[in-house]
Amino acid sequence: MVLKTYNPYVVAAAATIGGMLFGFDVSSVSAFVDNPTYREFFNYPDDVKQGGITSAMAGGSFFGSLISGRISDLLGRRYAVQCGAIIWIIGSLVQCTVQNTTQLIIGRLISGVAIGICSSQVPVYIAELSPKKIRGRLVGLFQWAITWGVMIMFFISYGCSFMTGAKSFRIAWGLQIVPGALLLSALVFFPESPRWLATKDRWDEATNVIAHIQGGGDMDHPDVLVEMQEIREVVRIDRMSKDVSVFDLFAPGSRLRTFVGASAQMWQQLTGINVMMYYVVYTFAMAGYEGNAGLISSSVQYVINVIMTVPAILFIDKWGRRPLLLTGSTFMALWLFLVGGIMGQYGHYVDSLNGNSAIKWTVPNRSAAQSIIAFNYLFVGTFAPSWGPGAWIYVSEIFPLKQRAIANGFCASINWTFNFLLAFCVPPGFKYIQWRVYIIFAIFCVTMTFHVFFMFPETKGKTLEEVDLIWEENIPPWKSGRIEVADLEVHRDLRSRVEKDKTPRREDPNAFHELGDVSSSNNSSGTSTPALCSDDPGEENSGAVDRTSIDSNSRLI
Repeated sequence: MVLKTYNPYVVAAAATIGGMLFGFDVSSVSAFVDNPTYREFFNYPDDVKQGGITSAMAGGSFFGSLISGRISDLLGRRYAVQCGAIIWIIGSLVQCTVQNTTQLIIGRLISGVAIGICSSQVPVYIAELSPKKIRGRLVGLFQWAITWGVMIMFFISYGCSFMTGAKSFRIAWGLQIVPGALLLSALVFFPESPRWLATKDRWDEATNVIAHIQGGGDMDHPDVLVEMQEIREVVRIDRMSKDVSVFDLFAPGSRLRTFVGASAQMWQQLTGINVMMYYVVYTFAMAGYEGNAGLISSSVQYVINVIMTVPAILFIDKWGRRPLLLTGSTFMALWLFLVGGIMGQYGHYVDSLNGNSAIKWTVPNRSAAQSIIAFNYLFVGTFAPSWGPGAWIYVSEIFPLKQRAIANGFCASINWTFNFLLAFCVPPGFKYIQWRVYIIFAIFCVTMTFHVFFMFPETKGKTLEEVDLIWEENIPPWKSGRIEVADLEVHRDLRSRVEKDKTPRREDPNAFHELGDVSSSNNSSGTSTPALCSDDPGEENSGAVDRTSIDSNSRLI
C-alpha cells in the first residue's frame, strides 16, 4: 500500500507540474524561432510554416481538452493527469529525434494532447481537493508552474543555442521528458478527488480524504461533516439528471455559465500574452534587440512573469477574482495602446530584418525602442497576477459537480482554439499590419473589462456548492461579492417549499377536499388543525415551514 500525502499545498505543488509542461512547450519554440541553426535545419520557414509549427501544440491541446472530461469522469482526476504525463513523454521523444518539419509538427501535436488534458483537469483536481479559504491560492499555483516552465525552458534553450548543429534544439526538447516523468511518478503518492470518489459511491474513501484535508484526520470534525453533507446533497441531485454531455452545457440554466467560462478562457488568450511569449524575439527584434541581446532582454519578461504571479497566489483569496480581472485588463489595454502607438509613431516599414522576411517593421529610435521594451515588461507584470492565474481559477470554480470535468475540458478547448488561431495568425499579422497588432489586442482588453464587470460573479470565499447557489439565484455579478450565501439558502428553501405545497392544489382539485377531510378528522378527535401558512406569528404551527430547520440545514445544501 502506497503512503498518501494529504497536505493540500504539497498536492497542489506536485499536480501543477502539469502546468509546467505548458510553459516548457511555449518557450521551447520562442527561444529558437530566430536561431540561424534552427532556421537552416527547417529550411528557413516562412511566416505560414512557422505559424503551423507553433500552433501545432495548440491544435493538439484542443483535442486533448475535449476528451479530458470523459477520461477524468471515467478514470478519476488523478489518473487523467497521469495519462497526460505519459502522452507528454511520447511527444517529447518524437520532438527530440526530429528529422524534418513534419516530424516536429507531429511531436508538438502529441505533446499538445497532453497539455490539453493537464490544463483542463489539473485545476479541477486541485479545486476539488482544496479547502475553500485557500482554493484560489492553490489553483493559482497552476499558472505559477506555467511561468516557471516558460522561464526554465527558455534558459535551457538559450544555453543549448550555443551548441552547433541540430543537437542544440534536440537536447532542449529531449529535456522536456523530465517534468513529464516527475508528474507521472509524483501523483502516485496523492489522493483522488473526494468529489469524484463520491460520484462512484466510494464514500468511505471520500470521507477519509476530506477528513485528512479539512480536519486533520478527524472524521467527526464539524467542517468535515458539513462538507460531506454538501457533497452528498449535490451527488443526490446530480443523479436525478441524465448523464452529462457537452450539449448539456448549453441547456437552459447552464448556457450562461458555459458562456462565461468559455469567455474567460477566450479573453485570456485575447489579452495577447502568448503573442508576447511565442514571438517575443520578433517584438524585441523590431525594437532593435537582436541575437544574444534580444534573447537576454526577452528572458527578463519571463523572470517578471514568475515573480509577479506570486502576489496573486498569496492574496487572490483576499482580493477576490473580479477585482484582479478588471484591474488587469484595464492596465493591459493601456500598455498595449502605448506599445502600438510608439511603434507606429517612431517605426518604419522594411522588406525584411536580418534576413527574416516575417519581420517588416523596425524602430530605429533608441529611446522609443527602450520604451517599447519597458511597456512590454509592464504588460507581462500586469498579466501575471491577474488574467494569468485568474482565468484558470475562475473556470475551475463556476460549474456544478456533474458538469465540472466536461465543462472545464470544453472551456479549455476554447482557450486552445484561440491559442491556435493566434499562434498561426500573428506571424502574418506582424508581416502585414505590423504595429497595429498591438492596437487590436488593446481593444480586446477594453472589451473584456466591460464583459467581466457585467457578467462574471464573484466566487471568493465560497464553497463550490455555494457558488452554484449564486448562479441559481441570478445575483447581479457586481453585487455577488457582498451577498450572504446563508440568506440566499433560506430564500431558496422557503421558495421551494412554498412551491411544493402549492403544486398538488394546482394539479389536483380533490386535494382541497382531502385536506378538509383530514382537518375534520383531526378536529373531531380533539386535535388542532396544522396550518400550512399561518399569518399569526404566535401560533404554534407544526405544519409551517420550520425556519430553524432551514437555518441549520442551509449550511449543508
